[in-house]
Amino acid sequence: MSKAMLTLLCLAVLVLSACANTARGFRQDGVETGHALDDATHRVLKSTSK
Repeated sequence: MSKAMLTLLCLAVLVLSACANTARGFRQDGVETGHALDDATHRVLKSTSK
């Protein structure tokens, strides 16, 4: 295998792993945002029902 091919292969692996980390981060942020919104909604509903 030539050095250029090995370099391209390594670069492809790095790019794909970065994409996977970004997608995982977006999913985690979405879940945390959903929980925060749910908690805020419950707090608002509790405060208005008193």
